[in-house]
Amino acid sequence: MKAFPEKFLWGGALAANQVEGAWQEDGKGVSTSDVQPQGVFGEVVERRPGDFGIKDVAIDFYHRYPQDIALFAEMGFGCLRVSIAWTRIFPRGDEQEPNEAGLAYYDRLFDELAKHGIKPMVTLSHYEMPWELVKNYGGWGSRELITFFERYARSVFTRFKNKVKLWLTFNEINMSLHAPMTGVGLAEDSSKTEIYQAIHHQLVASALVVKACREIVPDARIGNMLLGGLMYPLTCKPQDVLKTMQENRSWLFFGDVQCRGVYPGYMLRYFRDNGIEVKMTDADREALKNTVDFISFSYYLTGCVTADEEVNAKARGNILSMVPNPYLASSEWGWQIDPTGLRILLNELWDRYQKPLFIVENGLGAKDRLEADGTVHDDYRINYLNDHLVQVGEAIEDGVEVLGYTCWGPIDLVSASKAELSKRYGFIYVDRDDQGNGTLARTPKKSFYWYKEVIATRGASLKQ
Repeated sequence: MKAFPEKFLWGGALAANQVEGAWQEDGKGVSTSDVQPQGVFGEVVERRPGDFGIKDVAIDFYHRYPQDIALFAEMGFGCLRVSIAWTRIFPRGDEQEPNEAGLAYYDRLFDELAKHGIKPMVTLSHYEMPWELVKNYGGWGSRELITFFERYARSVFTRFKNKVKLWLTFNEINMSLHAPMTGVGLAEDSSKTEIYQAIHHQLVASALVVKACREIVPDARIGNMLLGGLMYPLTCKPQDVLKTMQENRSWLFFGDVQCRGVYPGYMLRYFRDNGIEVKMTDADREALKNTVDFISFSYYLTGCVTADEEVNAKARGNILSMVPNPYLASSEWGWQIDPTGLRILLNELWDRYQKPLFIVENGLGAKDRLEADGTVHDDYRINYLNDHLVQVGEAIEDGVEVLGYTCWGPIDLVSASKAELSKRYGFIYVDRDDQGNGTLARTPKKSFYWYKEVIATRGASLKQ
């Protein structure tokens, strides 16, 4: 395998609500994640004294981050993607001044990363927002959230401008179409008009934050983050191909707005055809012109699309309702494994936008077993990651500008979809189960040493 470029950033990716725990420490407020104990698609459950959620402690990264970062450094990480918990900085979301204890925590975290030569990439909002903003304002359905989010972003840009040079606005911003509470703080039964209005407010907020970042941290780069939902036509029937184009556009629309600065014509037609009225001001349209510096995305699986409603009724996928691909194998959680799709997606995004790309999530969730001798033989994970990274290398050879790769969950964490610890992604095993039992001890898996070699050889050790 040919070595990856010298400046290519290798590392891993985490989210505050899936690793930190310490859910009420140092003045942190209640987030939407805190009231979704069953994950991003689960029901909202108001917190009561004495109740328990697996994310309340998660893997206790809040207190154990020095130990974990030392392990990441041992693997050779050049980059760690983390998120700031909005509720640590503005507990209710609408305060005038930030919470100093929350800012101080991230100061310590970034200093620890710097000690090991690891660059932080920071997501401003990763599947959580202050619960008080949902209760008191109606979530992103309210235009007032634009002001609150910009205040939050400006606070952290100002505080960490000398420590963080890579920023992302909203995690998997297109997920709001499938999980509106998680994405925009709206009820699952909200109308399309309500959801797209909330999404519009979020897109405007993202663009204003891009502008603020350039003012406050001029030497930084700020990107968006898409859920890479690449779909294939099930057959070569023109109807299937047309419907596939429309399905792919449903999520590429977010990238089009964030990279081109305007709503695409196909989306305006979709609004017209479906009776969706999104209120946009001239100031909104002007704000949207603040486009991102690079595109980051997650990639886990692909699916198929058909115009045949009978086939659609029979097949419902794991995250998005999709028809399975008969040519692909699946993970234990039913996610279809498609390394070649990553190369296709990288080329599609590069051809569409001509902006640098960053793969900020990719990984395999599996039921790992800790052996009696203290080892985890996760060859299935090694094979999965190897095959995907080979395709990243192919895309780079194709001429695609890829900035880096941060594997999802370099240490076991609470999964987003179902809030499970049994769905493990990490190179490092954490001794904790779905009921919260365990010592939280960290144990490197076989994949830990494999990834260490991949980084040390800049990908030359990958097997084609």
